[in-house]
Amino acid sequence: MPAKDLYHDVVRAALIKDGWTITHDPYTLAYGLRHVFVDFGAERTLAAERGGEKIAVEVKSFLNASDLHDFENAVGQYVVYRSLLARVEPGRKLFLAVPEDVFETTFSEPITQPPIEDLGVSLFAFSPEEERIVRWKP
Repeated sequence: MPAKDLYHDVVRAALIKDGWTITHDPYTLAYGLRHVFVDFGAERTLAAERGGEKIAVEVKSFLNASDLHDFENAVGQYVVYRSLLARVEPGRKLFLAVPEDVFETTFSEPITQPPIEDLGVSLFAFSPEEERIVRWKP
């Protein structure tokens, strides 16, 4: 099993504050003889619905020297996980969780917009200090 991301516990707390129930930590995606591990599986029951929402969340810190390299790796991992998730549990939506400052800088730069839009990357920004979700981009 991979090591936990720096912000793993922060995002867990932020999801809970936002009304999500953590159902998997980590969420294991098994396909064939191999497994990959998404940081979280979570569910939230909506009053107007019988079922509710199910998501999987991959947390990224963006701590390396090149934020663009981190972006490339994060989006690549996101695409692989989303493809597997669509086959294993198509009702669960994948989100990439990034710190608020990364969302406002790297994920707002012109060079990152075409891949985000073309690949339909769903993400949310969290405040590490406040342990809360500050913005969703479904």
